[in-house]
Parts: sequence; C-alpha cells; structure tokens
Amino acid sequence: MLALRLTRAARPAVQLRRLLVAAASAGTGLLLLSSLGHALAHPEAADAAALRLAWCAAPLAATVYLALAVARTDPGTRPRPGLSAVGLGPARLMAVSVLTTALSCSLGSLLALLFFLHLRGDLTGLPFDGAAAGLLAAGLPLPVPAAVTLLTVLPVTATAAVAVALRPRDPRPPAPAVRRFGRFGALGGPAGLETFGAYGRFGIRLPSAPGGGRGVAAGGNREGAAGDGRTATAALLETDGDRPAPDSAPEPPVPDTRAGTPAGLPWGVALVTAGLAAQAYAGRSAPALAVLLGWLLTGVGLVLAGPGLTHLCGRLLQAGRPGALRLLAGRGLMAEAARIGRPLGVLCTVASAGCALTALSGGPAPAFGPLSTLGALVVGGATLATLLTAAVESRQYRAGTTAALLRLGARPALLRGAAALRAAALPALFGPLVLAIAALSALPLSR
Repeated sequence: MLALRLTRAARPAVQLRRLLVAAASAGTGLLLLSSLGHALAHPEAADAAALRLAWCAAPLAATVYLALAVARTDPGTRPRPGLSAVGLGPARLMAVSVLTTALSCSLGSLLALLFFLHLRGDLTGLPFDGAAAGLLAAGLPLPVPAAVTLLTVLPVTATAAVAVALRPRDPRPPAPAVRRFGRFGALGGPAGLETFGAYGRFGIRLPSAPGGGRGVAAGGNREGAAGDGRTATAALLETDGDRPAPDSAPEPPVPDTRAGTPAGLPWGVALVTAGLAAQAYAGRSAPALAVLLGWLLTGVGLVLAGPGLTHLCGRLLQAGRPGALRLLAGRGLMAEAARIGRPLGVLCTVASAGCALTALSGGPAPAFGPLSTLGALVVGGATLATLLTAAVESRQYRAGTTAALLRLGARPALLRGAAALRAAALPALFGPLVLAIAALSALPLSR
C-alpha cells in the first residue's frame, strides 16, 4: 500500500519516467513473445528461433538499465530526516523502490501480452487484415507457461538490479584497526571503543592524547587530573560526533576532481579494439554470431571508457588559460564523469550500431522489418531516456553546489552558460568516436 501511495502522489515528471519504463517493458515483452511465436510457426528452424531470442537481450538490458536509473532518481524513496522514526529506514525505502519498479515493469508486460493476443486474433478478429498472422503464429495454440516465463524475465531482472544497486550501505568508512600492546609487551587485538558510562562506573583507563599525561584510574583524583580527563572526554565526544544520526540522510560523497582519469579507460579501449577485431576477422560461416559478439565487446568497452572520456572532455575544456565559464564547465564534467559517463557509453554503442546498420541497409543486409524497427525504437528510446534521467540525477546532486555559487554572487547566466557548454562539449568529443566505430564495424560486413 505504501508503494501504491508513493506512486500515486509523485510529481508529473516522476510519473512520466515510470511510464517510460512501462512503455519500454511493453516493447521488450512484445519482442520476447514474437520470438516465441516464430518458434511455434517454424519448429524446424530452432537455430533461427534461438538467434531471435538472443537478439532480445539488447532491449532487455536497455530496459533494465532505464528502470535502474529511474529508481535512483525517484524522490519519493530518498532517505530523509524523520523517516526512520516511523519505520521507513533505508531497507524499507529500498523495498518500496523495488515494488515500484516491479509495478511499472509488470504493467508493461501485461500490456505486451494484451497487444500480442490482439495481433494474434485471440481476443477479437485478426487486425490489419491478418498481416501479423505469419509472424506471431496466429493459427496455433499459445503455450501459457512459456509466455508467462518470458514475460516474467524482465520484471524479475529489473527488481533484482534495483535491489542490488539500492541496498543499504554503511556511510561511515571502516575504522582502521589500531594495534595495542599488553602490559608485558604482548600484542593485543584492536582496541574497542569504550562508552562514557563504562568510564564513569568502572574507571576504565582511557587513552590520553599524544603528549598528554596518564588517564584517570578508578578511584583517582578527577579534579587533579582535569587535563587528562578533559582530553579523554573530548576524544570520546569527537568519536561519537562522527557517528551520523540514524534519521539523517547521509550526504552524497563529493567527487574529487583533482583525481586522475577513471581506471576503466584502458580496459574500455582494449575491449573496443577486441570487438572491432572480432568483426573484422569474422568467418563467413557464422556472420551473425560474430557480429553479435563483436558488438557486445564494443558496447562493454564503450561503457567502461565512457567515464574516462567524459573526464578527459572536462580536462580539455580547461586547457590553456580558462576563464570562469570554461573552468566551471570542465570541473562539472570531471565531477559528473562517473554518473553520466556510463549512459553516454551505452548511447554511443546504440548510435554506432544504428549508423552501421544504416550504412548496410543498401547492401547484403536484409531489409528492416516491423520487429527490427520495434527493437531499434526500444533500445534507442530507453538509452536516450536513461541518459536524460542520469542528467536529472546529476542536477539533483549538483543542487547544493549551485545554491552555494548563487550565494557567493555567481550570475545565473554564468551557470546556464556552463551547462550549455557541457552539453555542447560532449557531442563534440563522442560524435566523431561514434562515426569512426560505426565505419569500422560496417567495413567488414560490406565486402
């Protein structure tokens, strides 16, 4: 009930993102059911049916990625002060996010089933003069367990991904183990933190500050050891002050823009090279499998290299003697490299594959059918929506910095100009990369 109330009370922008998840789920479910229909209509071509089902992995992954991005930007399930007092801790909010994602994906799967049955003519007569009868095996009975199994793949995968990504984590860094020695020099275990009550009741000796005197023993003169007692009490209060309150939401970590390029850039370049090599040296006996493997390696490589390329783009904006506009835009890209770099890598993968297929449309490649068009729309639309959702998430995390700059006297026009410069610098770097990868991918297949 809580998930339903939060879903109903969300803002229109949040509802629009959830509807996009439902639409992508409906398209993916329809593609999965169409592969089942092809297998029913052509039982002798098991390899072709398996290949159609394998191609459904691309829209499935794009839809799951979109559902994860929407769940991360949902303001209704964000930890806020006071929610733990009413039983809405981090684990409960994660469960609400999982249920909301399951509702959106299940709604899309249900719409896909209804539309599939409508195209087959099971609900009413055959629409479109029976044009889809041959693709969906209209004259054959539909196996219900197989259809239900295919339709539950997406909701289960999306909810599992959201549960793993949004699982509660301890915001405090692990305390380093402190070595201590016993009374006779024997190595002891890590010193545990003693409470102030134990100190007052049992007179446990507290460690003094460096350069200070001894701690206060049991039954000792506390007034005479005011310096040591004050030092130990201050240390305890400082230690307890480092613990965040259970009801307060932990602040998001501020990325260190002075750090080097993210570590995934070399691995990404290596995987992109391996994917292009797999497509170049593909044998003519199994071209479809080689193309799928090459695009998979290329896509994973672009996803890994995306944060590093975004970080590099921010550094290039600050090259030379930058002014306030270029410096602000470059620092913003470097800070957001890990958040928007991976969606940019996925978008580059989809764009390069689309450009390669467009270049091959007049060659030996088969013409695009309705299911191929639907798959391209699902993958492209879900990827673009994921990138826009990641931009919304970056704006949410940047709200505190923007407010601080406005309080310091920065003009709103300067902030808008920095945002426009960031939006223009990314296509300038990733656009030629997409065209180059598309040309190299299409070159072996055009022979």
